[in-house]
Amino acid sequence: MHFDYDDETKALIERVEAFMDAEVYPAEATLREQIDQLATDDSWTFPAIVGDVREKAKAQGLWNFFLPGDPSKGGAGLTNLQYAPIAEITGRSIQMAPAAFNCSAPDTGNMEVLAMFGTDEQKKQWLEPLLEGTIRSSFAMTEPQVASSDATNIELSIVRDGDEYVINGRKWWITGAMNPDSKIFIVMGKTDPEAERHRQQSMVLVERDTPGLEIKRGMHVFGYSDRDHGGHAELAFNDVRVPVSNIIGAEGEGFAIAQARLGPGRIHHCMRSIGLAERAIELMCQRAASRVAFGKPIADQGVVRDWIAESRVRIEQLRLLVLKAAWLMDEKGNRAAHTEIQAIKIATPATVEWILDKAIQVHGAGGLSQDFPLAEWFAGIRTLRFADGPDEVHKNSLARAELAKHR
Repeated sequence: MHFDYDDETKALIERVEAFMDAEVYPAEATLREQIDQLATDDSWTFPAIVGDVREKAKAQGLWNFFLPGDPSKGGAGLTNLQYAPIAEITGRSIQMAPAAFNCSAPDTGNMEVLAMFGTDEQKKQWLEPLLEGTIRSSFAMTEPQVASSDATNIELSIVRDGDEYVINGRKWWITGAMNPDSKIFIVMGKTDPEAERHRQQSMVLVERDTPGLEIKRGMHVFGYSDRDHGGHAELAFNDVRVPVSNIIGAEGEGFAIAQARLGPGRIHHCMRSIGLAERAIELMCQRAASRVAFGKPIADQGVVRDWIAESRVRIEQLRLLVLKAAWLMDEKGNRAAHTEIQAIKIATPATVEWILDKAIQVHGAGGLSQDFPLAEWFAGIRTLRFADGPDEVHKNSLARAELAKHR
């Protein structure tokens, strides 16, 4: 077993860390000011500072790290194992860095779908500008009327009418959709309710300005609007018509495409979350060393030292599990790594949530305020226990596979 990164990865880590120090961390205060101003103006446009940093990153070739395969097709050509430490670094500035390197969800998953399943025309019209970072996108699957943790429950109807599909239904928690730069939506719905359970769904591309598509409202997460990545919208589709050529893959392949999309998405979330946890530990240690209670620094309190030690142990365990999953995906394929992907999706949000909770506790009332990023990070990590499938679904599936080994 090898516990070191290859030379290419080490060199890239140095470049990314240098860029973070020079451009990303210094811009965080400006980003917060601009997000506050956007909220005051009720605007959902991209914060200008992120666009400025994106241009600098792109000029240095620090771009599209997430997309594996041939670099001539727009990605950086990294394996999952090579991308893991890069994603961790970007997670340290979760509101700024992933977008700065064009590696933020939901665009990454949408680009992967188009790269794997899109037609040449779809790639030219939508994948290329997404890879260039000139537009944003959204993925519309979750619905308010049904338990969307079971994707086969999806009810939005996609009915063929000649050379067009007619779409009717509602969606919510559609990340990025409030942002006017989100020009294209990948929409999942049912084309054949009578087909076998996992063959009823299909995915179609819907442009933002298509008649009948109504953006109803932005959803709040524990009171946060998440304007830094375009919010989360509730959408209504009322007799929305798109050409038949807008289907991704073929009718009945939507569920399989969703599973292909969510595998890499889950591990990317986990990679970034480790970086966020590392920064939370740093903040916790700095705060503990700088505050005095009952006659001595908080850092000298036994319970606080226990939290710090436990945080270090937990994050090291988690990183090894995530790296194993990344290695398996590279060596054996995503399907072979299914158990490990489920394991990290279960373990990561819960572990990072625990670390953030202790960091907030060490900060006292300040940890709950806007003066520190911890409360907003906590809200985001708590949300991750739903995103790409809730804990309970992953645990049930993982346990079922484990039980099968002993029957």
